[in-house]
Amino acid sequence: MSSFLRPATDQEPAPAGHYRPVSSHLAIAPPVSVVIPAMNEAENLPYVFKTLPGWIHEVVLVDGNSTDDTIAVARGLWPDVKVVEQRGKGKGDALITGFAACTGEIIVMVDADGSADGNEIVSYVSALVGGADFAKGSRFANGGGTDDMTPIRKLGNRVLCSLVNHKFGARYTDLCYGYNAFWKHCLDDIALDCAGFEVETLMNIRVVKAGLKVQEIPSHEFVRIHGTSNLRAVRDGLRVLKVILKEHGARRRRPHRLAIAPAANRREVS
Repeated sequence: MSSFLRPATDQEPAPAGHYRPVSSHLAIAPPVSVVIPAMNEAENLPYVFKTLPGWIHEVVLVDGNSTDDTIAVARGLWPDVKVVEQRGKGKGDALITGFAACTGEIIVMVDADGSADGNEIVSYVSALVGGADFAKGSRFANGGGTDDMTPIRKLGNRVLCSLVNHKFGARYTDLCYGYNAFWKHCLDDIALDCAGFEVETLMNIRVVKAGLKVQEIPSHEFVRIHGTSNLRAVRDGLRVLKVILKEHGARRRRPHRLAIAPAANRREVS
């Protein structure tokens, strides 16, 4: 049996300090980091942190220059939270900053608007320790769902997803969804260099181009609890399309390492 995964039973309890109990039947060895990019999400963070499992290794909150109490609320909810200040702009930049600050072997991406259920993390981690390189959340896989997408966004997502499947030989049921997990070493293979929200589409394309093993995880997306979404169906759809066409036109080449700011240019908020 893999050293990453083993049953946790009453007869043979998981050794403290090596395996982390995930459920009554599962314990894992790899530390799990959860990255949450946030800007002015103080009202939503209580809902986000409430569902995070206690067995995760660390929470990395990337603050996008919030003007509310986002950082204070995060620390009150999770005292050991690692807060990292975002120097650039955009969701892609925030995620890249957060990934660089992670110390876990597995990284989980979670939005800060309360739309994701942290209880699903166990499914993502189970897929990874079971052999997948990239666990991709899907609202349209059997068992998934969404309370948030408008008909026009569903149509756009379906069209763009079909295009990616056709151009890159993927078998995705969902494309533009930000709830994903992967082994940290996979960052070396996908060389993220996108600052905007379309980073999620870029990741989905590059894991396929890199030949990584992908497993879709059924996920239910809830509506944003507080605040207004910045998503715009037509504008954002065109940005995603641009990424797809650019990646399809790019020549296959050996991936470079993840493009991240040097440690001296990143600042962890104490």
